[in-house]
Amino acid sequence: MDLAGYWEFPGGKIEADESPEDSLVREINEELSIDIRICGALTPVLYAYPTKLIQLIPFLGTWQGGSLKLTEHAQSQWLGKEDLLSLNWASADLAIVQEVKAKWENLQGLI
Repeated sequence: MDLAGYWEFPGGKIEADESPEDSLVREINEELSIDIRICGALTPVLYAYPTKLIQLIPFLGTWQGGSLKLTEHAQSQWLGKEDLLSLNWASADLAIVQEVKAKWENLQGLI
């Protein structure tokens, strides 16, 4: 794991035959064993780490079914607005956290 010790949103690489939304639904199921429904998009992030360039395409989603079981992650947390910045976020993910915090009240109507 490149970013051990940092918090990241779950997700992964988009396969050739997938939309970003379908990819996230699949990745959440693979990583957390739950089913989600995508209900909105956030601003994509392009971030240059010293050894690689990544693009994050974030979405809002709601839990639709299944029991949370971590298959690739050591921990998970559900956070309120006031706690979003309390974690040691990976640099690329921090922009998403800040957008969620800034738009919190407006986003609640989407999920």
